[in-house]
Amino acid sequence: MDFPRPRVVVSACLGFTACRYDGSLIPHRVVEAMGRYVEFIPVCPEVEIGLGTPRPPVRLVQEKGTVRLVQPDTGQDLTEAMQRFARAFLDRLPPVDGFLLKNRSPSCAVKDATVYTEGGKRGPGLRAGLFAEAVLERFGDLPVEDEGRLTNRSIREHFFTAIFALAALRETLEGGKMKDLVAFHTRYKLLLMAYSPRRLGELGRIVANPERAPLETVHARYTAAFRAALRHPPRRPVVVNALLHAFGYFSDRLSRAEKAHFLETVAAYRARRLPLSTPLALLRSWTARFDEPYLRQQAFLLPFPEELISLEDSGRGEGWV
Repeated sequence: MDFPRPRVVVSACLGFTACRYDGSLIPHRVVEAMGRYVEFIPVCPEVEIGLGTPRPPVRLVQEKGTVRLVQPDTGQDLTEAMQRFARAFLDRLPPVDGFLLKNRSPSCAVKDATVYTEGGKRGPGLRAGLFAEAVLERFGDLPVEDEGRLTNRSIREHFFTAIFALAALRETLEGGKMKDLVAFHTRYKLLLMAYSPRRLGELGRIVANPERAPLETVHARYTAAFRAALRHPPRRPVVVNALLHAFGYFSDRLSRAEKAHFLETVAAYRARRLPLSTPLALLRSWTARFDEPYLRQQAFLLPFPEELISLEDSGRGEGWV
C-alpha cells in the first residue's frame, strides 16, 4: 500500500545534530524507524537563537508571575529572543502534519519542562517549553508529541495514525478537486467511525455540501473538522464498534471457530491484553481472502506503514481509553 510522506517538525537533537547543551546527540529508535516514511524538518531553537554547542544550560524561571527563559550561568534572559524565533520559524513553515519535540526541554517540552523559582529551586508543576508553547498556540489542532511519550504503544500508534491521515488529506486537497475529497472521505469512513461517529456525520455533511459552498470553503471546513476528529485518541468501546462493523462484511462467510476467535481477540483488545493491530490483521487477511472491495480501500485496516507497528510498550503515559 502506498502512503503519503507526513511532514513533521522534529527536535534536531533526536538523532539529527549533536546540538544538546552538553554537545550530545540523542538517538531514538522511533524517530529512526520513522525516517524511511516521514519528511522531517529538524530544528534546535536554542542553537537558532545564537547559543553555542556545548553551552551553559537554560531554564524556565518564574519571575513576578511570569515564566522567563534564562541562562543562569551568564545571566542572559532569552525569553524575547526565543519568542521572536518561534514566531518567525512557524511563519515560514510549509504545510506540516505534526511535531515531535524533545521532552523535558525548557524550549521544546510539550508538557513536562521544569519551572524553577528565582532562588533556583524546583517550582511546583510542569509546563510546555517556550518554543513548544508557541507551537501549541499556533498548531494546537495538529499532532504535537514528545519522544518520551512515544515509548507508549497506544500514544505512538495514535500519533502515527494522525500524521499519516493528515498527510493524505493535505495531498488530497492539493489536487484541488471535489471528487478527490469525496474519495478521501470514503476511504477514511471506518477510521473516523473508530475515532468519532459524531465527527464522521459532520464530515459527511460537509462533503455533501448541500448549500453549494465554494470548494475553498468546503476544504477549510473539512480540514478543521477532520483535525478535530483525530485530535484525541479514540475510546476503546468506539474502536470496538468499528471493528465489529468491518467484521460484519464477511461474518456470514466465516466458520464458527473463526468468528469465535475474532470476537475473543476483540475482547482481549478491549481489555488491554492485545494491541489494536491484532484484530486489524485478522480483518486484513479476510479482506484479501474474500476480496471485499469496500474494506480493501479502508485506511482503518492499515492506517500507517506496517513496518512501524511494534509491540514494544513502556506501559507509561496515556493510552487509548
